[in-house]
Amino acid sequence: MTHTTTPKKIILPAVIYFTTTLMLFIYLLLCSFTSNKFADEFLKQLGISKTAADEKITSSFLGGSLDAYGLKNAKNIALGNRKAVALELLAYTKKQVSSAAFVKEYTAMKESYKPKEYIPQTPEEMRAEGIKAAKEGVVKTEESLKKADASMKPIFQKVLEDAKKNLVFSEDPNNKHIVAYTKNYPGFVKSSRENFERQLADWEKKYPTNHLLYVKVRLQEFMNETKDIDFGAELVSKNGKKYFVNRAYESKGNRWKMAFRAGKEVVEPAREFVQKWIDEIN
Repeated sequence: MTHTTTPKKIILPAVIYFTTTLMLFIYLLLCSFTSNKFADEFLKQLGISKTAADEKITSSFLGGSLDAYGLKNAKNIALGNRKAVALELLAYTKKQVSSAAFVKEYTAMKESYKPKEYIPQTPEEMRAEGIKAAKEGVVKTEESLKKADASMKPIFQKVLEDAKKNLVFSEDPNNKHIVAYTKNYPGFVKSSRENFERQLADWEKKYPTNHLLYVKVRLQEFMNETKDIDFGAELVSKNGKKYFVNRAYESKGNRWKMAFRAGKEVVEPAREFVQKWIDEIN
């Protein structure tokens, strides 16, 4: 790794985004942070203000990863009580995701993903649009014909004839395209409406009005990700890297492996905390 004096913007595994990175964040924090001071004092040790920490929690939970830029003192803090640190981080996160600021950000995110209803053109709108385009085609072709040299005039003359035929066809209220579209239009409207209602229902399910239900889904995913961890699994070192003796564990996902590395003393208390949190959310 190349060392530089310029701070790098990195993505730190986040305790607050349970779906993808909770255990990564806990693991990194518990290998770095002391546990004898918490809350404001704890944040001061990281070299970050409470306001900045709250902003990181909000953006991480909603966005998927924690921007660790600004945690300038993280690597200088001695290792402490891993269980206490994990529980304090979870408690702090629980408080933040219940704040008005978080709710505001969540609501804005939800609205940004709200599906928009597509309403098919009416037959009248389609016919008018077709006529307009056909007229413009005639005008442009006439202009091109006027500017064309003698060798090209026959070609543009043929194009103009076709353009005028298209205009006549477009202006005919009984042309086959308009007739077919008019016949099928009610079905188009019904299908479009049903599709929108499905999208709206999916949106409401994914982003419920009660933001804590959104949080609950993430918490449950964390519980699913961290169950049945074999904390007693043996490791073997090869070429400076550690591998599981049980090769089946090598195919496990990164979150499972990070939970393993975080250790039983961290994961089990965290799971107890999260399960109680889940039970509180209705």
